[in-house]
Amino acid sequence: MTESRLLLLDTASLYFRAYFGVPDSVRSPDGQPVNAVRGLLDMIARLVVDRRPTRLVACWDDDWRPAFRVDAIPTYKAHRVAVAAPEGDVEEVPDTLQPQVPVIVDVLAAFGIARLGAPGFEADDVIGTLVARERERPPAERAAIDVVTGDRDLFQLVDDEARVRVLYTVRGIKDLEVVDQARLVERYSVPTGAAYADMAALRGDPSDGLPGVPGIGEKTAAALVHRYGSLAGILAARDAHDPGLTATQLRRLTEAAKYLDVAPGVVRVAPDAPVARDDDALPATPADPDALVALSERWGLTSSVRRLVDVLADAAV
Repeated sequence: MTESRLLLLDTASLYFRAYFGVPDSVRSPDGQPVNAVRGLLDMIARLVVDRRPTRLVACWDDDWRPAFRVDAIPTYKAHRVAVAAPEGDVEEVPDTLQPQVPVIVDVLAAFGIARLGAPGFEADDVIGTLVARERERPPAERAAIDVVTGDRDLFQLVDDEARVRVLYTVRGIKDLEVVDQARLVERYSVPTGAAYADMAALRGDPSDGLPGVPGIGEKTAAALVHRYGSLAGILAARDAHDPGLTATQLRRLTEAAKYLDVAPGVVRVAPDAPVARDDDALPATPADPDALVALSERWGLTSSVRRLVDVLADAAV
């Protein structure tokens, strides 16, 4: 019996990588760039060949800057805002990438690849929710999960016992870094995904507009998590003036109290976002062959579409 394996794609992370990794000379018959579309399809084909999933979900940002995170920490992703509009902030996206996103949506639908988002939540939260749901299944029915992303935030989901790994794209889709608990210990000196989240809250992340605790970098944050077991343990030690904290550490943790009160709710992915339940089985054949042919011809995607069709058919054998 084939082992059930669920592949969760941080889709925006991948199509951004595709956009910057594939020349914009890759264009449709009428001259519009389709490098992100082509690149993403080729990535999915490669992942199916290399990772042999039985289930696949393209996880989607229905809201790239959720209100609950911005309300807690107003600087959250603020540097990525291109336009502040009444209906919500608009993310700064390259002019030639934005028109490709609806094409990606249409092509995934024609293939029958599950694409799931949740109103008011990021793709990270969709992934966190799908991981939590899988863990609720009886052990014999649980799939091993590979999360494909270029975002270190999702390292918090790593769990050897639950068979959850992150395939990190820092070296590219052909040379993914497999992040399990051993890798977390080796690279970040934290033993679990949960400990990584606590360390990340302390450290902060300028790329997401998270200030962290000034003066406490990654190594110090990891050492504190190791000593006290969790962020909650660190804060309890702070409040008790534990002698294990230096005077400087105590002062910095105290001065950052307001940030630390809200940071966990921003850093940790939601395990219970309102994600629809959909058939995530890897499609053996396109769900809408006619639409796929039309999209392929319209956008000049023939080689990438054919490759993925063949890969999916082979995976079903």
